[in-house]
Amino acid sequence: MLPHSKALLLSVACLSLAACGEEATVPLAKTYGPDPVLSQPKQSWIPTVKVADAKGWPEGKTPKAAPGFTVTAFAEGLDHPRWLYKLPNGDILVAESNAPPKDEGAGQKGLFARAKDAVAGLVKSQAGAGVESPNKIMLLRDADGDGKAEVKTVFMKDLMSPFGMALVGDRLYVANADALVAVQYAEGATEITAKPEKVVDLPGGPINHHWTKNVIASKDGAKLYVTVGSNSNVAENGMEHETNRAAILEVDPAAKTSRLFASGLRNPNGLAWNPEDGRLWTAVNERDEIGSDLVPDYMTSVQDGGFYGWPYSWYGQHVDERVQPQQPALVAKAIKPDYALGPHTASLGLAFVEGTALPEAFRNGAFVGQHGSWNRNPPSGYKVIFVPFSGGKPAGEPKDVLTEFMTDGTAWGRPVGVAFDKAGALLVADDVGDKVWRVTAGAATASR
Repeated sequence: MLPHSKALLLSVACLSLAACGEEATVPLAKTYGPDPVLSQPKQSWIPTVKVADAKGWPEGKTPKAAPGFTVTAFAEGLDHPRWLYKLPNGDILVAESNAPPKDEGAGQKGLFARAKDAVAGLVKSQAGAGVESPNKIMLLRDADGDGKAEVKTVFMKDLMSPFGMALVGDRLYVANADALVAVQYAEGATEITAKPEKVVDLPGGPINHHWTKNVIASKDGAKLYVTVGSNSNVAENGMEHETNRAAILEVDPAAKTSRLFASGLRNPNGLAWNPEDGRLWTAVNERDEIGSDLVPDYMTSVQDGGFYGWPYSWYGQHVDERVQPQQPALVAKAIKPDYALGPHTASLGLAFVEGTALPEAFRNGAFVGQHGSWNRNPPSGYKVIFVPFSGGKPAGEPKDVLTEFMTDGTAWGRPVGVAFDKAGALLVADDVGDKVWRVTAGAATASR
């Protein structure tokens, strides 16, 4: 018998070497839109692994902007910037964050599950996601309006893998990996040293498979909506670890209570209010390990009480046979998403257009930050796209806005959160490049 550690390492090596043969057969363009091509699942005992080496941007090199756009660095020298939030005075908050420490193997069942977890750790490291969490929020200020933040200062520190942020009146809410917290905020402040007050606990625990929690406030500020990802790929750790996960929670900050608002959303991240009809939308990462062509990530409007399939079904009512026992009555209620965003693109950021600073064709719709795949062959994502809307619904094919974050197997950067600055320019957090990019109307710039 091999010692436990050696057996685990051998399992990791076997998985890593064997998990690269399966390839996509459906053209990527056909996996976007309201009715994507959905192939048959390709189940295997090892996942597809295709990882771009994360390098960071060489001097003078930038992502490639689409015709009609220019891209410049709004801020550089950040530490794993994940999420963005614009304050009323135009200051930009940047959550510098990564996964919290966890008990490796906690809740996992058997050596094989632990080996897969170890492979995931190696993948994250290669993809640039293995760094220790900075656990802070930075403040960026462009006081002179030249498109660069001349002020870059630590706004809050000693947080717990912070992600989403929302200001309601004079209270700033931060979604940590384990709790929604709040602090007093005064306009123009460049630092908050007060200890945050807990509003409600959020699902965390020793596994915390999907740790990112986002938050958005209702228009009147009376309610907050918080995303919570699943604790597994398809409930392989047991549904007892999935309480209030794969969901959006509605929080009453005055009463310090929460309730399940929508469920069956494997890993929702981006949250945004559609300006045309006021509906809540989210961007969702779907499940893995049934092939490079499945399952498309998606963006969708969110219904109060709505169920979107996870873990029992995918993209509406397509049953996932890996999940046993099944729940046919629940699957029958599963809501088909509004718009597919391609398989394994890791679509995280979501922001509807604000203002009229961008070209005419990009003034009604949503921008999506696609962080990039680790288990699709060939890779997908690694770009920012625009989805046009009309009448409150997606209307047409997606358009590339910022590309070439990954070329020839090297990830120079990985886009995450997207937001708009006070001038209406698009900001993009890049957690591998450690930058925030600024995209404006103008002649396109090419990657150099």
